[in-house]
Amino acid sequence: MKTQEVISYIIEWLNDYIKNSGMKGFVVGVSGGIDSAVVSTLVAATGKPVLLLEMPIHQPIEQVSRAREHMDFLKNKFSNVLTKRVDLTNSFDVLTEALEVDECNTNTNLSLANTRSRLRMTTLYYYAGLYNFLVCGTGNKIEDFGVGFFTKYGDGGVDISPIADLLKSQVFELAKEMGISQEIQKAKPTDGLWGDDRSDEDQLGATYPELEWAMSVHKNHVSSDFSGRQKEVFEIYERLNKAAQHKIKPIPICIIPKELM
Repeated sequence: MKTQEVISYIIEWLNDYIKNSGMKGFVVGVSGGIDSAVVSTLVAATGKPVLLLEMPIHQPIEQVSRAREHMDFLKNKFSNVLTKRVDLTNSFDVLTEALEVDECNTNTNLSLANTRSRLRMTTLYYYAGLYNFLVCGTGNKIEDFGVGFFTKYGDGGVDISPIADLLKSQVFELAKEMGISQEIQKAKPTDGLWGDDRSDEDQLGATYPELEWAMSVHKNHVSSDFSGRQKEVFEIYERLNKAAQHKIKPIPICIIPKELM
């Protein structure tokens, strides 16, 4: 990949898009992970007004410190960048209490994890509405179109997706080129929705390089074409991709026949 050329292309794309949209700037949620670090750096490089939001909810301290350090780095480097911390922990706890959470339901923990993401989406759009900004997504290609590793109407609820055509490995290439901190580059990928240190790999059952391989061969192969770990990874990808179609495909619309209208 021609990394510097890709960076320049995305920055130009962002500038063209915001010019045509009539909006005034960008808002990005910064988590301390590689994807949000890359996206926030790209939008900062546009020269347009940028608001970076840190939105912890029972967040491990290492995630919080990485997010703060990255936001400070961009704020010091770019005069167009503003930062804000919005601690959503109490809001999440109050909502959890109001929902009368059923700990016996096996879906409870996942539903609450997705609720965290949706609270953050609501916060991003609140500030986007205040300032006529665009909400920038931080999802990459394998997450958004491969295994659907995002929350519907949570981190999947955005206005634009600058890196959604890049694989995770390519996002790391951009991070290296743009001087993203080594702490962020070396941190194990995590969605930060659980209040513990579980990684994306823990949840997915495979690494991003493995899933990228599966994505590249999925259309032309079946699991029986492989053996050992390759077969296992292929089946993981196939299962996740199938389950995520309700996220990946447009919302189904019931089209009423003309003769009934």
